[in-house]
Amino acid sequence: MTREQINIVIVGHVDHGKSTVIGRLLADTGSLPRGKLRAVKALCEKNARPFEYSFLLDVLKDEQSQGITIDTARCFFKTKKRDYIILDAPGHIEFLKNMVTGASHAEAALLVIDAAEGIQENSKRHGHMVSMLGIKQVAVLVNKMDLVNYDKLVFEKIRLEYKEFLKRINIEPIDFIPVSAREGDNIARSSGKMEWYEKKTVLDQLDGFHKSPSLENLPFRMPVQDIYKFTQHNDDRRIIAGTVATGSVSIGDEVRFLPSRKISAINTIENFNTEKSTTSKAGKAAGFTLNTQIYIRPGELMVKREEEQPRISSRFKANIFWVGRAPLIKDRSYKLKLAAARTSFKLVEVVSVLDASDLSYDLNKQQVDRHDVAECILETVKPVAYDIIDENEQTGRFVIVDNYEIAGGGIIQECLDSDESILKEHIREREIIWEKGSVSPLQRADVYKHSSKFVVITGPEKVGKRNIAKALEQKLFDNNFKAYYLGITNIEHGLYSDIIDRTDIFEERIRRLGELARIITDSGQIFITTIDDADDFDIEKLKLLNEPNEILVINVGNSKLNKFPVNLILDANEKPDVAVEKIFQLLREKEIILEYYL
Repeated sequence: MTREQINIVIVGHVDHGKSTVIGRLLADTGSLPRGKLRAVKALCEKNARPFEYSFLLDVLKDEQSQGITIDTARCFFKTKKRDYIILDAPGHIEFLKNMVTGASHAEAALLVIDAAEGIQENSKRHGHMVSMLGIKQVAVLVNKMDLVNYDKLVFEKIRLEYKEFLKRINIEPIDFIPVSAREGDNIARSSGKMEWYEKKTVLDQLDGFHKSPSLENLPFRMPVQDIYKFTQHNDDRRIIAGTVATGSVSIGDEVRFLPSRKISAINTIENFNTEKSTTSKAGKAAGFTLNTQIYIRPGELMVKREEEQPRISSRFKANIFWVGRAPLIKDRSYKLKLAAARTSFKLVEVVSVLDASDLSYDLNKQQVDRHDVAECILETVKPVAYDIIDENEQTGRFVIVDNYEIAGGGIIQECLDSDESILKEHIREREIIWEKGSVSPLQRADVYKHSSKFVVITGPEKVGKRNIAKALEQKLFDNNFKAYYLGITNIEHGLYSDIIDRTDIFEERIRRLGELARIITDSGQIFITTIDDADDFDIEKLKLLNEPNEILVINVGNSKLNKFPVNLILDANEKPDVAVEKIFQLLREKEIILEYYL
């Protein structure tokens, strides 16, 4: 029978004794490797330094020399009831960002406060972190009671003050426990030195925490990490790979990929070096083949079609804890990591900022400074799929990266209407200040013998799109029409030379292409380009950026477009002259070029 396992995070201000608490738990439950305790004590004696139970965790040389824990430690121990994974989140203010990761998978939390030093600013910040991460089960350990002579009044003062603080940030602690981790008081055994305390020990309280509902019981969610295509030995499989975050899926289940909304069904479940299986569940890494060939990108979220669906939007309200060196500000792009999705976003609005030291709210502040807890509205460059934190923690949390460093973490509180966007606001402002020339579009069309149009030819790679586009340009030119073909890669270092994150290059190309299309179509020309595997959001973005001029979409081969209307569908590797004739016919039907002009 599989034993129950629960994840606990332990947090607290630097030197308040988190690591000592964990070291005691490991030692008093007999969970240390044989001879470990004796070896550490011998090493301390050899180096003429007092033994500390925290040294059982601080195995890194530089950690012992500094006397602080600087990375999140995962420790394992057992009681008669179940197994535990303890996440030791750093308390030093410089390493708070590590705690975001350390606490992200916890089902309960221990908050440690030094009885002698009392409640510190970081004690409050850590309370906010636990609240923000949605951890409901919290016990507070008032440590180092030996330094205050096990005084009940000291304990009660801290208990009352911190309980009031936690209440104001929506945490109802299960209990406060007076302990001395160094002496072992109330850790695994009740202390004879605090007879006034008759409740649970730390170990008893750990066993009293409730196990969170199984992730398997939640709706199926699998972030797509990659798609692998095999070609050797007549193997034509396309395997969708990832780790199941929640729920389960079986062969034959209908699945939907979000945000693209593509639908298929599970054909096979592929595992590496294991027996074949018909089901995959939460926590399992697996690959899936589908009954129908569809084209998706890494970062999508695979869900069951009949289950409750996640949200899809590019704008949402979130609680953020910021640890970046520079503040989070408007009009600057940041990287958001949500499940397997990686996308850029901008800060739209700071709704409120909470000062962790005095719990005051600033409703007028429009940037988020280091160590601020803020409620913000964020907008991603493309819609992403996610769950609200109360519905599914696994797909409701995210990390923010700035200059290749983790700068913050957050949880999604609310899905917002995407009808308004930074892009639409930009286009409105652009059109208001757009300086028109004296030549009207009708005058240009009368001279050029055609109206302007942005022709986008999309489809998978290597299906002949570029040959068709260039042949179309040539025929238009030969017929004295104003036409220009531009390869999208030509603009990667054009227009302006800012260095952009490699993961953002495709999105930035789309943006620049749309802005350029607005100019070229305004000049009355037929502007032609090709894009590999454009999806609905790419084409919609080009359409918006090209307004008020129009866009014409031609797809070659299999399409990633699900909602956006395609004006013409061509077979993969269709002969350019045949394809061009079909496009010419479309241009006539749309009255972009008129029959009597030819």
